[in-house]
Amino acid sequence: MKTIKVAPVAFGLLLAATPALFAQDAGPDVDGDGMVSMEEFTAAYPDLTAETFAIADANADGMLDADEIAAAAEAGVLPMNET
Repeated sequence: MKTIKVAPVAFGLLLAATPALFAQDAGPDVDGDGMVSMEEFTAAYPDLTAETFAIADANADGMLDADEIAAAAEAGVLPMNET
């Protein structure tokens, strides 16, 4: 009788789906690179300023990742669920 190892298969499927899930969570990440540039930010949030972007950019690398966007939204710096 063949034994199917479900955990490795499930883990492989999860890894394969991760980029698509991350792109959905990132919202304003138009080019799908996993980061939100200032241009993508201003397109998604036209009423917010460069100062708001700087506040959300916790590591000051000039780009926002999904964690920074989520943290800024939770802190009330960015609107929730706006893409």
